[in-house]
Amino acid sequence: MDIRIFAHSWLSDWNHGNAHFLRGWAAALLQRGHLVRAYEGIDGPWGGWSLSHLWAEPHGPRSVRKAQTAFPALDVGFYALNGAGAEELPVVAACGCRWIRDWSAELRGAEVVIVHEWNPTELWTLLLEQRRRHGFRLLLHDTHHRALSQPEELLRLPIRELDGVLAFGEGLRQMYERWGAQRSYTLHEAADTEHFHPDPPAPGTPAGQHRQDDLVWIGNWGDDERTQALQEYLLAPARGLRVRAYGVRYPVRAQRQLAAAGIAYGGYLPNLEAPAVYAAARLSVHIPRHPYRDGLTGIPTIRVFEALACGVALLCAPWQDEEGLFTPGEDFLILQGKEAMVAACKQLLRHPEQRNRLGQQGRATVLARHTCAHRARELEAICQDLD
Repeated sequence: MDIRIFAHSWLSDWNHGNAHFLRGWAAALLQRGHLVRAYEGIDGPWGGWSLSHLWAEPHGPRSVRKAQTAFPALDVGFYALNGAGAEELPVVAACGCRWIRDWSAELRGAEVVIVHEWNPTELWTLLLEQRRRHGFRLLLHDTHHRALSQPEELLRLPIRELDGVLAFGEGLRQMYERWGAQRSYTLHEAADTEHFHPDPPAPGTPAGQHRQDDLVWIGNWGDDERTQALQEYLLAPARGLRVRAYGVRYPVRAQRQLAAAGIAYGGYLPNLEAPAVYAAARLSVHIPRHPYRDGLTGIPTIRVFEALACGVALLCAPWQDEEGLFTPGEDFLILQGKEAMVAACKQLLRHPEQRNRLGQQGRATVLARHTCAHRARELEAICQDLD
């Protein structure tokens, strides 16, 4: 198939956790013999919202280069809907990406065009016009909670005119069905196991000595969407442990709370460097935002797949795996409250065989059911159904 995918960013993962799945999914489709072209909108000299913030990070340019090196076959094209030309945007030369000028020529031959939900509404007008000309299937891909938390943003989209919707959870799919989507499919995120896997210790390292941290948390502080849960499942258990936290958009007050709890804050972490961070930790923690706990239950975000793919024992604040993707208690532990979290940390830190078993089982489940290669095959089945 000739597949085209529009996403907010392919080169940047700054506050853009979906970059993990999107890049891995595209790579898996390429490996299965499909033609895949990726597109990223540019609205300023250094890119869109995520990419421009990444360039401002001390190691931002390195992160971009690392992504391009890790996915050499991914053809990323830049475009601007505001009329800007490539010569006005230094990011184009800095990244070496193609600049798209003629959409009719660019989309000729496309069979499936997928648009991630974090894109401007103006893009849909352009693509609907091109669909009338070229006859491709046009799909919306949603991997966020905006349909629940900000439905007015999604209801601006031409949902009824699309050929289908790909939703990363059944609850979200049902919302689009109620909104009049012609067809809707559940397509969960998954792990890019080409890059996310257990990182072996350096030769000669004594068994267990490569794990220098007791607990690691990778995630953004998050607009007060999980502030209370962070207090219970990260700050409170950190007392007396070696804990690290990584992420962006941590206000000063949040950084002070981390410091008071003895947590080392590492700031922005390039997604492709996360496996090494997991390899250095005995335990990891997943703390879902409240929309995934109270509304869109059953949807694990990408951090669950990442940690499990790396074989690290995962402890979770409460969420309901309503779709049976995993087996709680075997693939990871779900803890109810601060005391349970503290007790689980103590238990697993005292008993390495228990945490190793937990990590190995979680990774086995990912390899069996939740890799980007699995999702590439699922997209093939969806496209057959559309035809």
